[in-house]
Amino acid sequence: MGISEHLLCRDDTARRASICAITTALSGSFFLYTAYWGVDTLALNTVAGLWFLSRLLSAQTHTWGMIGGLMGLMWFWWIAVSFVHYRMLWAIPLVLGAIAALYGALFASIAFFSEKLSTMAGKKFARTFFFLLKAVGVWALSFVHPFGFDWFKPELLFVRSYLGIDALDFAFVTAGVALMLVSNRPVWLIVAIIAAWQPYDVCTRSVDKKIVPIRSDIPVEAKWHRGNWEAELQNRFYLSRIAQAIRQNKHIVVLPETAFPVYLNRDESLYRKLLSLSHRIVIVTGALYLDKTTPKNAAYIFNDGNVTVAQKTVLVPFGESNPLPKFLGDWVNRTFYGGAVDYRAGERPTDLSIKAERYRIAICYEATSERLYEKPTPKRMIVISNNGWFRPSIEPTLQKIALEYYVRKYGTTIYHAVNGSPSYLLTPCR
Repeated sequence: MGISEHLLCRDDTARRASICAITTALSGSFFLYTAYWGVDTLALNTVAGLWFLSRLLSAQTHTWGMIGGLMGLMWFWWIAVSFVHYRMLWAIPLVLGAIAALYGALFASIAFFSEKLSTMAGKKFARTFFFLLKAVGVWALSFVHPFGFDWFKPELLFVRSYLGIDALDFAFVTAGVALMLVSNRPVWLIVAIIAAWQPYDVCTRSVDKKIVPIRSDIPVEAKWHRGNWEAELQNRFYLSRIAQAIRQNKHIVVLPETAFPVYLNRDESLYRKLLSLSHRIVIVTGALYLDKTTPKNAAYIFNDGNVTVAQKTVLVPFGESNPLPKFLGDWVNRTFYGGAVDYRAGERPTDLSIKAERYRIAICYEATSERLYEKPTPKRMIVISNNGWFRPSIEPTLQKIALEYYVRKYGTTIYHAVNGSPSYLLTPCR
């Protein structure tokens, strides 16, 4: 029996199919949970990622739907946590069911069409084509974004590993695993590993000489369902952090998304206060922006008595903008969000010069979107987030790994200020 035979996911019975699905999904989520618990290593992530691909590609067609559904749940169960804050516990099983069904259907479709198309190659090459087509399907998952949600990228398995994460590297790896399984010759995998070899090179730091990203831990209930005294406490907290950054001779202080959960362009007192402080330090803060009757999620940059408003260009599906047809979208907004109006997106990302350096401004979800790294690729990005909606969960960990993916891929340095989880600086290691 060859080495690759030991990697096969045998699923010829219902029991074996269930075991295959569970173990495969677990290996495909290994990198995420070990990172969450702080015990991940490059070697273990590399082995687990390759093990996942071998188990997945060797699984029979009827098992792929189960694997996809379980992986969808293991990666994205935290989406349902936000409904706790809306006091809509009844919606949680519906959301979890939708996640499992969506990713189960995606995986099942890959296996189904791969099987059908492989029969066209004739008996001699059918098995080879079947494995290679499944490998192509897994590779292509990075380009499939249901409802615009693009956090499911199989390459994330290898972000903290010895392997590269761009499209070509991942193509080498998936093809190498597929050819190894078909031929029972591990040499294909060895060649793929050599071709894709690129050890993890992202450095995480908590402080910077010039920029300080502020962390806060304000519950969303206190942020959005507040009395005047709670709003005043929040304002005092952030204003004190700005004062502290001034004393530390920082150049830029970055506050989290919606640090001030008001239409800041309509709050004259707070607006003028921040404007006055901007003569001593550049302030980047999240807040709402009201354009006539249209609400927008925005970042305000107060710099030497001037203000730039960066509007979010990539909105969170369902959370900020409903991707469904209007009649369904209106029903979802009425049922789940109390009739709230969708936010409007800005036309293009905001780039601006601060203290002789150029920065791109990103608000939470959009920082994990490929669109924000399109040419001209930013060398530096300031990101503000509010992860309080998903506490406690693995969401901040997955978000950070996704940001590390873009740091590795594009070489962008990211300054990230967060409410509800740690703030940090991600930069390519030099």
